[in-house]
Amino acid sequence: MPLTFAQRLDNVETSAIRELFKLLGKPGIISFAGGFPDSAMFDVQGISAAVNTALQTEPGAALQYGATEGFQPLREQLSAFMAQKGAKDVAPDQLIVTTGSQQALDLLGKTLVDPGSKAIVEGPTFLATIQCFRLYGADLVSAPVDGDGVQVDKLEQLIVEHRPRFIYLIPTFGNPSGAMLSLERRKRVLELAVKYQTLIIEDDPYGDLYFDAPPPPSLLALTAEVPGSRDWLVHCGSLSKVLSPGLRVGWMVAPAALLAKATMCKQFSDAHTSTFAQATAAQYLADGHMPATLARVRQVYGQRARTMTDALRSELGDAIDFVAPQGGLFVWARLTGAGGKLKDGAELAKRAIEQGVAFVPGAPFYCANPDLSTLRLSFATVGDDKIREGIGRLARALG
Repeated sequence: MPLTFAQRLDNVETSAIRELFKLLGKPGIISFAGGFPDSAMFDVQGISAAVNTALQTEPGAALQYGATEGFQPLREQLSAFMAQKGAKDVAPDQLIVTTGSQQALDLLGKTLVDPGSKAIVEGPTFLATIQCFRLYGADLVSAPVDGDGVQVDKLEQLIVEHRPRFIYLIPTFGNPSGAMLSLERRKRVLELAVKYQTLIIEDDPYGDLYFDAPPPPSLLALTAEVPGSRDWLVHCGSLSKVLSPGLRVGWMVAPAALLAKATMCKQFSDAHTSTFAQATAAQYLADGHMPATLARVRQVYGQRARTMTDALRSELGDAIDFVAPQGGLFVWARLTGAGGKLKDGAELAKRAIEQGVAFVPGAPFYCANPDLSTLRLSFATVGDDKIREGIGRLARALG
């Protein structure tokens, strides 16, 4: 007899990005496909010191079971970390520590989504978000994005039409779009949340990775300027892109009732995020290493982003269109078909592998009506010389 699986699995597919990684074993391939930070940027010395201090000062707390809500010293450090960025009124007990921000999304799916629940996401958006919310039965609606983030007038139209359970946004250097929601639009989003009593989920794993000027304040920070909006906002943060993905430390700020439900569901999932990882992260933040780490990664990623955009302009010319990112890890681009050149991102991905370079075609990042001419390029893990070489290979694949 064949195994019988839950019907919810019919709504999701294996990650197209993870499947692409199976093709990357070819020697000498240059990959712009990954969505992760450069391991050379990890502050191994600072993390090692934090581990040793945590084990010396509180070995029982670091190695024992802990509270589902999170390790209290880390909650306090995260509260202070957010306060430094303008969210000054988030008390430690108003957040829970999650196993990466990915778990926060899963907890939101568990607590908010019934089969058929409407939810609005950006088009394009984080692929794992589409998979996660669909796993729980969400009916996803796509809101268009431009260089300034989600188009708020069209978002309001979609709210009126669909009355969604929630809206999921990556306002700052989104994955994959790289877009930065303007200050005006951020305030308008919060006003819409209050006006229509619709929950906004702000996913903010990239906000600290700006290259020059800091981005506008997070939606969480701006709730102080829009009365009532804090009651309709969830904020998800992560140390994965700025410290280490291996620690799997994220957090979620949410209204008290939702936070309680999410905590209950987390008890069923993993009891608590690794206390050892939490103690390490708490000590690292307490030691004051984060500002120097952020300064370093901003400089390196900023330079690599400029190298990639310069190479795209010189090698592909008007055959490709993009908005130069101001932060984050990605260039989001669209093939124009100029000069009769290829306009299909998936087909170019196949040809690119043959030329020894990889990227992710853009279609999987849409929950509906995908733009087949789009692609995502990550500059984070490739040095300047390899970026130039890889874009040259991409130009040859384009023809």
